Amino acid sequence: MIKSLIAPACLACLALPFSRAVPAVPATPGVISAPVAAALPGRALTNEASLVGALYSGPTSRLLWLEHAQPSHQAAELLAELSSSEAYGLRPEDYGVAALAVACRDLHDTDRQARCDQLLSTAALRLLSHLHYGRVDPRAAGFELPEPRHDLDLVAAVNALAESAHVADAIAAVEPHFYHYGLLKSALARYRILAADPTLSQLPRPTRPNLRAGDTYEGAPGLRRLLAALGDLPPAPESESAELRLDPLLTRALQRFQTRHGLPADGTLGAATYQALIAPLAQRVRQIALTLERWRWLPPFDSPPIIVNIPQFRLFAFRSTADRAADIMQMAVIVGQTYPRTRTPVFMGQLRTVIFRPYWDVPRSILLHELLPKIQANPDYVHRNSFEIVRGEGDDGRVQETTPATIGALAAGQLRLRQRPGADNALGLVKFLFPNVHNVYLHSTPAHQLFAQSRRTFSHGCIRVSDPVALAAHVLRNAAGNWDAAHIEAAMQGSDARRVELLRPIDVMILYATVQATEAGPVEFFDDIYGHDRRLARLLAG
Repeated sequence: MIKSLIAPACLACLALPFSRAVPAVPATPGVISAPVAAALPGRALTNEASLVGALYSGPTSRLLWLEHAQPSHQAAELLAELSSSEAYGLRPEDYGVAALAVACRDLHDTDRQARCDQLLSTAALRLLSHLHYGRVDPRAAGFELPEPRHDLDLVAAVNALAESAHVADAIAAVEPHFYHYGLLKSALARYRILAADPTLSQLPRPTRPNLRAGDTYEGAPGLRRLLAALGDLPPAPESESAELRLDPLLTRALQRFQTRHGLPADGTLGAATYQALIAPLAQRVRQIALTLERWRWLPPFDSPPIIVNIPQFRLFAFRSTADRAADIMQMAVIVGQTYPRTRTPVFMGQLRTVIFRPYWDVPRSILLHELLPKIQANPDYVHRNSFEIVRGEGDDGRVQETTPATIGALAAGQLRLRQRPGADNALGLVKFLFPNVHNVYLHSTPAHQLFAQSRRTFSHGCIRVSDPVALAAHVLRNAAGNWDAAHIEAAMQGSDARRVELLRPIDVMILYATVQATEAGPVEFFDDIYGHDRRLARLLAG
């Protein structure tokens, strides 16, 4: 699949240095006495020099990629993989492909052979590291991992690669083993082919807003061609493809497209749908490549996690460590607004506690910017909205009367504001705690109507879940007692707060990916609501 994406003439050109007959040099014993300094253009690893040194350490250093002064078949296969690395969502220039082709030509002396060999090893180190860990530090891209991963011995992996009978298979072995990563890589191949025809997404602007079923649209033939290429519309006879009317078949295809792009699936050709349709397919290729990069940052699942994908507005509660839809409970979520101070952060934590009928301890930023002006204008706002002014920490803090003095102390940070448990509480009737520096958690909400929106950026950073009972039942399988739906409902509707500790913590991953390849086939794209794709693209271009 990888090699088929390269133009045959280009592949032949790049492979030429390895297919030439290079006379054997009798003085070359197949070892080098010391590493030769060899710099490779492209994206270097942080510890690249030491890794290359480790590959060629010892009193006699074996050549890894040459046999009888000629590149081995493994070397030729490696260069082919490097040359076609766009199939992985990578860039050939990061591996100095052009420099490799020059350096490994005319290997008439031991110095040239040593240089060629070490440059090939350097490129192999980069490729394996990039495919296993990603190309940039996740923390530089805003993903707060608890600690860096060191689960691949790169030196051993390169040694094994140089001896592998099937280089492409050995490379694939270091990639993430997630099922959806493989689906996304297949989607990349397909969208790269689509992107080769930029006219697909060139549609005329509608002459009026919100074209509906039965309306005439000059670009309807081009729209049919695009939706058929994307798989949203079955191929139609030529007589039907020229129809200028938005017929029922085209309208249903438009609905499928809208569903895949997180838009209201109303079959109407409005402004947002038109912008999604004319997005260059090369942009979709970039989204897929950026999401593959993020998949590489993830550690293997040691236990079933809970994952929230921010741009998708969706939570995935895994029942096993396999990322198969049948083993995952899914639900809609609401995430943070797009303002810098209200965005939901991208990080990992461990869910340890479920609290029924929680208090809402109002964060100071929300108090100062939103609630305090209302309280100062009308002190009765506190009582009418079930708030309390409290002295001291914890749920047993002493409630204070609402007076000018206590409002002043509240403004000065000497007292705090909280909302009593109940149906109107901003957190709803249950919250799920995974301690973190952001004070972000999962919780229910009284504002259920917001889940009907397709773009759900309404919170101050915490994550509101659409089915708190189902999530509680899933989480509390890992807690003492009987926590079926009836007992959960009783705890949510009871008169007292109740705190339940899990027997084992559950990993929670708050992630950010603007593409998902589904098991059913369609590829779903989501808006870059926080601009993290743009940030990652800049890092990768550097």
